[in-house]
Amino acid sequence: MARVLGLGGVFFKAADPEKLGAWYQEWLDLPVEHPYGASLKHDRLPGNAYSVWSPFKRDTTYFAPSDQTFMINLIVDDLDGCLARVREGGAEVMPDTEDSEFGRFGWFLDPEGNKVELWQPPASADA
Repeated sequence: MARVLGLGGVFFKAADPEKLGAWYQEWLDLPVEHPYGASLKHDRLPGNAYSVWSPFKRDTTYFAPSDQTFMINLIVDDLDGCLARVREGGAEVMPDTEDSEFGRFGWFLDPEGNKVELWQPPASADA
């Protein structure tokens, strides 16, 4: 059967793609290789991590304070550590984090104003 097997990538416009890629490489260890960006291998992910595809209503405030029509979600191994690193790198870190049965979540605005959600999956694969 012809069907979707997973999320193949996130593609978006940036005022300075090389500078933004270098920022993500420095502050989140994203393996950026210009000009193609970063390739993240699925076998490096925790067994309980997964990709989500979810359209939001046009009037959602979930992406605020960014005015972009998208938000990137990145899987991380240490939410608090990653938020501290991007803050050190000049990102605007949102003050609240969320703990739920799905794991831990935190948010920041990158240097170009894109809202990024960081997700630390729960320790248990049962979630």
